[in-house]
Amino acid sequence: MADEQTQVLVVGAGLAGLSAAMFLAQRGIDVLVVDKHPGTSPHPRAAGQSPRTMELLRSAGVAEQVLAASFGTAKGLIIKIAESVRGKVLHTVIGGQDDIDTSTISPAPWGMATQNHVEPIMLARAEKFGAGVRFSTELVSFEQDEHGVTARLMDRWSERISTVRADYLIAADGHRSPIRESLGIARHGTGVLNSSISVLFEADLSDCLDPDATELFFLQNPRFTGAFVRTAEPNQYTFACDYHPERGESIADFTTERLTELIRIALDDPELAVKLLVVQSFEMAAQIADDFRAGRIFLAGDAAKVTPPTGGMGGNTAVADGYDIAWKLAAVLRGEAGPGLLDSYPAERKPYAEQVVNTSLHNAKARVAPNLDLSDAPAPIDQVTLILGYRHNSVAVIAEDADSAVAENPYQPSGRPGYRAPHVPVTRDGADLSTVDLFGTDWVLLTGEEGGGWQEAARHVAAVLGIPLRAYGLGLAGPDQLADPTGGLTAKYGIENGGASLVRPDGVVAWRSAHEVSDPDSTLRGVLTRLLDRANG
Repeated sequence: MADEQTQVLVVGAGLAGLSAAMFLAQRGIDVLVVDKHPGTSPHPRAAGQSPRTMELLRSAGVAEQVLAASFGTAKGLIIKIAESVRGKVLHTVIGGQDDIDTSTISPAPWGMATQNHVEPIMLARAEKFGAGVRFSTELVSFEQDEHGVTARLMDRWSERISTVRADYLIAADGHRSPIRESLGIARHGTGVLNSSISVLFEADLSDCLDPDATELFFLQNPRFTGAFVRTAEPNQYTFACDYHPERGESIADFTTERLTELIRIALDDPELAVKLLVVQSFEMAAQIADDFRAGRIFLAGDAAKVTPPTGGMGGNTAVADGYDIAWKLAAVLRGEAGPGLLDSYPAERKPYAEQVVNTSLHNAKARVAPNLDLSDAPAPIDQVTLILGYRHNSVAVIAEDADSAVAENPYQPSGRPGYRAPHVPVTRDGADLSTVDLFGTDWVLLTGEEGGGWQEAARHVAAVLGIPLRAYGLGLAGPDQLADPTGGLTAKYGIENGGASLVRPDGVVAWRSAHEVSDPDSTLRGVLTRLLDRANG
């Protein structure tokens, strides 16, 4: 018999694991997180949050904290490919706020917080929601059967072994993922692209950097290829450069003197006073797990895919993985959905990971690895389109057509099932908000001015199926009424005044009826029964 039980065991307290725990606990799920490390990451990696990530974080009430921990947001992100920080600029990828202005398609801003700030925020929120978190605790072994997973855990201080029985397990245990390896899930992809040395250092660079901007330099210098970026901490910066194990080089070759010299070359300052704080090595790689699920075990974050950091999508994808598996597991565990809903996790997240890795590879070729052969790779998707215009295709969506498009232009949203529900400015109870603000926790039904039948149907179906479903519409009375000052709601959602759009908790359109129907109650009940795998619903 197990020493304790939990509904979901999460292994790994990084961005993916803590996201999953936070969103699960928010939904009342008993969740336990274990991590072999003594605490959250102390290193300023995985900087930057896309508007989509910020939308998800808003739903848990932590977006403002993440934004407060961000740096250089006044003028936004500036990315340059250059020979050195003060030297010749080869190409400006992003020139500041105006180049990535998404304010017309999302109410959420871009964030620029680093992993060492974001993880503690999510950890505190997860614990406030009731999640259990244990550091210095290692997963020793696990077994699964048709009813759950039994895990053996070791306290790394006392070496005491205990067992936990869980309904499901989320493997968020990093790119080497012992869980993935134990399951025998192979990976595919380009593999290791290069090896790099990363240095966190301290210096006074106030004379050459704008404190109101986040400046990232990809350096193509005759002496090295690398990158330079500031961190949120005053006078602290990260410098990375490639090294070549195939030529016999090792991290030991990069002495304090050599690293100081390279940093001075990168900053065009031969006399710069440099204090090295942390030196690490890492491999830039592109690998994707062949499957994101094995029975009751789900892979998330770097355990599921490893992507080059060129583009900043690794951390954002990890948060989205955590959110996606959380709302779906919660629906199953609360009895709102059948187990078939969980099939949508690998069906949606794996193709997205493929696109993220492909786009990051193309970025890597342009910025740091010009010799990378991508002749057989598909063309990349524009990054904003990938973030806000990607199409979800699974049993959790009732598609209207057989369109094979991977994404759509988020500046021209169609409102079709599978796509993120469009941002439309509305007012509710006199308060200005976005339609996006209505999503994040429950299912939502949006209707036009003649949607009274849908509203009544939503209340009845929610009670019959026992699911959290809220209905908002134009022309209603009471707190569910929306005003549409721009007149764009029905057009952007592709519904007439008598139609309705059903939006999942994650803000993705699951189904819509463009027109009025004769029996909205049975129609809506049939749709939700199908989407939630409620064969007996």
